[in-house]
Amino acid sequence: MDRRGFIKKGILFTTAIITPTLSKADYYEKRLRLYHTHTGEHIDATFWVDGEYIYEELDRLNIFLRDYKTDEIFPMDVNLIEYLHSIKRALRTQKEFNILSAYRSQKTNLYLRKHSRGVAKNSFHLYGKAVDINLPGYRLSTLKYAALSLRRGGVGYYPKSHFIHIDTGKPRFWRYPKR
Repeated sequence: MDRRGFIKKGILFTTAIITPTLSKADYYEKRLRLYHTHTGEHIDATFWVDGEYIYEELDRLNIFLRDYKTDEIFPMDVNLIEYLHSIKRALRTQKEFNILSAYRSQKTNLYLRKHSRGVAKNSFHLYGKAVDINLPGYRLSTLKYAALSLRRGGVGYYPKSHFIHIDTGKPRFWRYPKR
């Protein structure tokens, strides 16, 4: 074997060793583990199996991602659930995402606008199309870059509040507060 062939095989071997292998389940199911910081609830939901959505699990996610102030439940955009799952896959993690805010009723959104800054009047949260998250054990900037790399929707970066916002609107990015 010549030098070039030896180096090529070495690179392929090293890549095979350090690349995590996916289990068969990774190809046939989609699962999210979430923790809601305001309610203290945890959920482990397998929402897609063998190419089919599991509607009972999506319903459980709708309940979990409800407005935590009013307990109002709203159907979450399945594209948002997929976006969260894609971030999980991009980071190659099984860790629980922390949920800070998901669906918001008009009443809750108005309250937050009056008592904090950076809350949009016509927020995607009102339509079940946004979630504010962080991921313990990961830098917030790493989470931000993972979401941005997917180009699936809006990404807001809130480093002082230690979360990112993701939504299923057009791809865009903002930072709050602005530098």
